[in-house]
Amino acid sequence: MDRLLLMHSFVTVAQVGSFSGAARKLGSSGSLVSRHVAELERQIGVRLVNRTARSVSLTEPGHRYAAFAARVLEEIEAEDAVIAQSHDRAEGTLSIICPKWIGSLDLGDAIAAFSAAHPRIQVRFELGGMSDRTYDFLDSGFDVAFHTRDLRDSSVRLKKIASLPFVLCAAQTYLDRAGLLTEPNGLAQHECLVHVNDPVWRIGHGHASTLHKIRNIAFSSNSYIALQKAAVHGRGIALLPQRSAYDDLVAGALQVLLPELAVPDRPLYAIYGPGQNTPRKISVFLDFLAQWFTQNPIPALRP
Repeated sequence: MDRLLLMHSFVTVAQVGSFSGAARKLGSSGSLVSRHVAELERQIGVRLVNRTARSVSLTEPGHRYAAFAARVLEEIEAEDAVIAQSHDRAEGTLSIICPKWIGSLDLGDAIAAFSAAHPRIQVRFELGGMSDRTYDFLDSGFDVAFHTRDLRDSSVRLKKIASLPFVLCAAQTYLDRAGLLTEPNGLAQHECLVHVNDPVWRIGHGHASTLHKIRNIAFSSNSYIALQKAAVHGRGIALLPQRSAYDDLVAGALQVLLPELAVPDRPLYAIYGPGQNTPRKISVFLDFLAQWFTQNPIPALRP
């Protein structure tokens, strides 16, 4: 039998002074409580109670063990209460991991704002080093991970935080040299700047969209910032996050290509541990981020 259950029955008997009284307090039967005490004595190897027809009294070892067991049960109850309270409070350490390109753009700003708004939560925010297995972040000690691909994994929970717009663009100096891109299939004749994790580009929306595996790669990187700099220098066509490219697009350093087709947004997903009782610090964090992206939209590009 479970040792804590046996200890609880024994402590109650010691407090009340009888099996029947302990049974009433525990909502059990006197015979079951008696069996619990007998099993505890068997496991310890010492008689804990003196049984008579009318009463139950503790032996000398019984007095000592009753005090010990009561202390253990009280400490367990107190620790349970502390943990339950911390689970329901927005405080403690929150460990977050995400791909480098997301963390260095919108998400980095949002998490910094969250940290300022919730000083009782100590934020640990790391970029890169993510595994292809969606649940590995939990084994590495992180509470929340971010992805931009649709994840279907029952071992984690998922919440969509925002949509991240992308834009197909190039510098005018490149277009003057290589010619204007007039339709998606023309990408095969152009030099392209490709993120190492994004070698297939989707152009257009819905059923009309087309996929294009980029083969003429003039420049590749695991950083969208590096790709953007190469694009501004006229190296080729790039598919970039609109927020990072916005200033260059507005200033004319980059030109939007195929604006009539556009590029689908990328969903930003937060993934976190399974279970119905999400820690308060995580739920507060996810709600804050969703609101932050709603309140800080990317300005629309003018034609």
